[in-house]
Amino acid sequence: MKKTIKYILLAIASVLLCSSCLSDLDTMPLDDNRLVGEDVYDTAEGYEGVLAKCYASLIMTGQEGPGGNGDVPNIDEGYSGYTRALFYLQVCTTDEILLHAGSSHGTLDMLYLDWDSSNKVLSYPYYRLFMAINYCNEFLRETTESKLKDRGVYDEMENEYEYYIAEARFIRAYCYMMLCDLYGSVPFVDETMKIGTMPHQKTRREIYDFVVAEAEDVALTLKEPGANVYARVDKVAGWFLLSRIYLNAETWVGENQYEKAYLNAKKVIDSNKYPLASDYRHIFLADNNTCSEIIWPLVQDETHSPGHAGTNFMVKALVNGTMGTYYPTGVNNSWGNARVKTQLVDLFDVADQTFSQTDIWGDNKKDKRAQFFSTGHTKETWIPGKSFQKDFNNGYACMKWRNVLKDGTDLNASYTSIDFPMFRTADAYLMAAEAILRGASGTTTEALNYVNEIRDRAYLSGAYGGGVSGRITSAQLSLDFILDERARELHTELVRRTDLIRFGKFTSGYNWDWKGSDGAAGNYVGRDVNNKYKLFPIPQDEFTVNPYLTQNPDFM
Repeated sequence: MKKTIKYILLAIASVLLCSSCLSDLDTMPLDDNRLVGEDVYDTAEGYEGVLAKCYASLIMTGQEGPGGNGDVPNIDEGYSGYTRALFYLQVCTTDEILLHAGSSHGTLDMLYLDWDSSNKVLSYPYYRLFMAINYCNEFLRETTESKLKDRGVYDEMENEYEYYIAEARFIRAYCYMMLCDLYGSVPFVDETMKIGTMPHQKTRREIYDFVVAEAEDVALTLKEPGANVYARVDKVAGWFLLSRIYLNAETWVGENQYEKAYLNAKKVIDSNKYPLASDYRHIFLADNNTCSEIIWPLVQDETHSPGHAGTNFMVKALVNGTMGTYYPTGVNNSWGNARVKTQLVDLFDVADQTFSQTDIWGDNKKDKRAQFFSTGHTKETWIPGKSFQKDFNNGYACMKWRNVLKDGTDLNASYTSIDFPMFRTADAYLMAAEAILRGASGTTTEALNYVNEIRDRAYLSGAYGGGVSGRITSAQLSLDFILDERARELHTELVRRTDLIRFGKFTSGYNWDWKGSDGAAGNYVGRDVNNKYKLFPIPQDEFTVNPYLTQNPDFM
């Protein structure tokens, strides 16, 4: 089992369950055999378990493994797992991935960029984020000095509980950041509100200001860099969160905060606690818990945290059964319903785009990030003269995620054991470089060095090996290059929509397969769409339970 995985999975046996994200802020027991209410806080281990549930809420979907007794009622447990749900909104709406399945959930609307407030998949991240927020709020209500003393656990927890509080606030700040990014103006609830109180809506600016204040504070109070146990956050994660917030401040609230984005990204890099992995491919394997680069992972384990979201989805959706005859996928079943759009493939050198049966790891490629499977597939995601077809052979597959060990061992498992890298250092390099090009105080040479460090690792050149150099010159460095490099480095890591919006290329100015289409024959060429699609609407069902809500104006 992965080291310290118990800190994340302990919560499976002992948690508090929120019965609804918004309509009922109270908690209720899982069943008669599980600790609830006061009992769960009788021991330090109980507190640790609830904190673990705050973390696990972003990777698990319920109390019984892959399905059954889901955390959020009345929604599909598999489809709605947080990282999978975010994939639909952040990846399937962009130039990265086309999803062939899930049309009854509204995935075709993501493909065409033509959704409304009744769309199911756009509601899934909303509910998952508020569920995580409610877990954090519950934990914060119960983790006060006076309550710890009343329960007789203060002496045992005296040196740790303030770090627990900082971690719960970090998770909550992350969740509100994502709500600000995806939906803008949303209801707000924190630990000071009386249980059962219906939350009122805050403006996008108010949500942003709360996130900034929380993130700035917890970045000071989290454990020192590298001092926490695996899969729990420290100050480096706090700096990373701040960099991401500030990098998008102009998009979210019209505020230039690129200097702060740069300074926090630089702190991540200069701490050197999470140095770049020696090989890009190792970040996405089943033993990536040994990878130095991952700042904040969501832990997955075939035995203790099986599920249909997280990296299990990343592997199974992006591969199919026949691919396993050519290279080890690490899973004994797959879906193969997600395919790469041509625009992502074309970001790589033509010689690196296709799969070779004699080079299954891409060792002979220049850029090792070009992990596409082309055998039996067309590069195009369409068939000339036909409407959109659910043909899994249209478009290359992606082999970035493999449930395989670094030594090549194929786990051949039913569920993956790949930890999902929420934050990793390469992103900090690219955020710092981008912030500099947008006016932060670093030099152009510094920005170039950051980008070339990433490319050295991708090409296994320079300090990383003897491969052909992928370095660029200062004349080649531009914001457009940064945007493309982010896709090469971070594709399928749930940031692409946010990136395209920040660069002003999501709704117009740049198009991709099926964007703005109706799926009719010949309409695979992308086109501009209404600017309203830069935000998702609040799920329509919420208006039946919360009278204080106002819909995003363009979706009313």
